[in-house]
Amino acid sequence: MLFPQKLSDSVRKYTRALEFDYFNWTVENLWVKATEGGSSEMQATDQNELVFRYLCLVGDVQNLSNQIANLYSDPSIVDPAESTKELSKTLDEKQDQLRTLNPVVEAILQQQVSEILSRENLKTISILLPPVLYHTSAIPLSLFVSPRDRIQLDANISLQPVLSIAQKVALEKEVESGVNVSALVESVGGLGTYPTMVMLTTDLNWLVETIAHEWVHNYLTLYPLGQNYDTTPELRTMNETTANLAGKEIGSAVIQTYYPELVPSVPSVSLSLPTTELAPPRFDFQKEMRITRMETDRLLSEGKIMEAEAYMEARRRVFWSNGYLLRRINQAYFAFYGAYNDSPGGGAAGTDPVGPAVVAFREMNDSLAVFLQAIARMDSFSQLEDVVKRGTD
Repeated sequence: MLFPQKLSDSVRKYTRALEFDYFNWTVENLWVKATEGGSSEMQATDQNELVFRYLCLVGDVQNLSNQIANLYSDPSIVDPAESTKELSKTLDEKQDQLRTLNPVVEAILQQQVSEILSRENLKTISILLPPVLYHTSAIPLSLFVSPRDRIQLDANISLQPVLSIAQKVALEKEVESGVNVSALVESVGGLGTYPTMVMLTTDLNWLVETIAHEWVHNYLTLYPLGQNYDTTPELRTMNETTANLAGKEIGSAVIQTYYPELVPSVPSVSLSLPTTELAPPRFDFQKEMRITRMETDRLLSEGKIMEAEAYMEARRRVFWSNGYLLRRINQAYFAFYGAYNDSPGGGAAGTDPVGPAVVAFREMNDSLAVFLQAIARMDSFSQLEDVVKRGTD
């Protein structure tokens, strides 16, 4: 089901002045990519050294920015501009270094992800389509809209990335009161534009996984699955779950091949049990979010909208008290996060069968390339169901 046009138009009355300009961003950054130098002539050790230096610079910039923000917020500081003068000077220097190094590191990581994709036999007629291109960028915020009486993504509108928390809350309230829907303004880590957008981070494992995830989205747009991304909620979940699975596999292979020191260690298992005191049970985010989604679905199916909304807020407070600082849990939250359904237990997807079917289909294929090439040609969930059913009979 395509996003309802009338609803999108109604919501956009509140967002037009805040929307992100994809056309100009794409034109500008395609030109940036066309003029970037390559990294193939560098030795692997030189490449890794540059990548790690870049990650350190990102950490420095983020730390300095936080220090300056904290000083400006401190009521005991009489003249924050003077108090942060040296920090601001250092921040400018670090940002200049980061701007210089950024295109080089992007070229290195693009090349490394491309080599893994080629190794996985994902080339088309001896070339990789589309080529891996990403750019570190401030990611647009997204306004997700769902009906209040059911969980369904009816609009996804990209907004400028500079909105304050107060502006986010105000926009949500305006849309919800004006259109009688559930709304959520949320950040995302990457977007499948071309070149793809990826946010600034110090986490290389997350970075290469996200580069790969967004490349998979671009790959799928060449085939029916990606071309029908917004046709039905099931196809959107198929797209996102496929990108999650493949992105994790490709990202893991990049780390194992080029940065083995960053391979996550497997925690050792102790066979001895404490004899005096049992540790409190660990809060299981996936399990608790699945419980929340299932109960919300039940209440909404019975027409108890206000009870469902009160329940979601009460559950949000439970998550908050256990260290998960969620600003809102509402119908729009589940409509967005429920599409990422590759984790055992369902999480925000509840009992949705689409994600598990994608996972089952991946397990039926020995090769990542065969999996992607097959699922990319599907244009309905029923096709996937039939293939999985035949494979398990």
